[in-house]
Amino acid sequence: MTIDHIQPTSKGGLNTIENLCLACRTCNEYKSDTTEAIDPLTNQLILLFNPRQHNWQEHFQWSNDASHIEGLTAIGRATAIALRMNNPVIVATRKRWFSIGWHPPEN
Repeated sequence: MTIDHIQPTSKGGLNTIENLCLACRTCNEYKSDTTEAIDPLTNQLILLFNPRQHNWQEHFQWSNDASHIEGLTAIGRATAIALRMNNPVIVATRKRWFSIGWHPPEN
């Protein structure tokens, strides 16, 4: 896990606890300074998921085999795509974790 600025410092975000969260390294690298993305269902520009303001279970769910994150809302769909939350490496890793009981995480 890495520390991520929810609102990037390059876009005026502060180094305060309210603007920081933990993110997996890969998601953080894909996010870069992105704060919004296109929802593929509505084709609208949507703000990305904010873990300080949004509830994960409202916007995402696990696939049946817990290998993929599925967006339930515009925020969830846009965030999953922008952060490439289902890239092949993490999907394969989640499958391994699932097979030994390490995944999905408990709420």
